[in-house]
Amino acid sequence: MAQYLVLIYGNEQRWNNASAEEMRQIDAGHRAFRTKAGTAVLAAGELEPTGAATSLRAGSGGRPTVTDGPFLETKEVVGGFYVLQAADLDEAISLAAGLAEVAHDHSGVEIRPLVDHG
Repeated sequence: MAQYLVLIYGNEQRWNNASAEEMRQIDAGHRAFRTKAGTAVLAAGELEPTGAATSLRAGSGGRPTVTDGPFLETKEVVGGFYVLQAADLDEAISLAAGLAEVAHDHSGVEIRPLVDHG
């Protein structure tokens, strides 16, 4: 079995201004996903807005430079993630395809295999 990182991207402003109905649809999609995926979900999380992010970059004297905000300023941001265990990419795609963010015009899902340093 392989492990996959499912990254959920979207327009943060649209998420912040989503209607109650749209949020219910998103939440229902996540509940259905977790029910379908069951024990294949190894970890999951919804991220705080990018304003709560802290970034570290190489600084002088071997110490990192710490800045408030995301590493990169982009229109679409990572809003959450799942770590899945699946037989193959096709199974991971089948599971993630039910997430509401796949169907919205301002969001999407990226699936990436995790490296096994086994």
